[in-house]
Amino acid sequence: MAKLTKTSIFKSYDTKPETPLDKTTRVARKMVDDDAEQRQAKITRLRNARLEREANTPRETTATGRKARQSSTVTKR
Repeated sequence: MAKLTKTSIFKSYDTKPETPLDKTTRVARKMVDDDAEQRQAKITRLRNARLEREANTPRETTATGRKARQSSTVTKR
């Protein structure tokens, strides 16, 4: 029986070199992922700003505004 060693049991296979198409794909995916991450951060920042602004502004309820809209929608024949 042959003597078993780490180098004889586990052969290391060289990976294929990166082709130009693989490089382009990798770079494009990185750009898309970076853009998506920046977009998500911007959306979160804007959402938090909107929610904070809405929480700090009091709601204005105008009953006269509702009555004026309702009366203007009625048409006379």
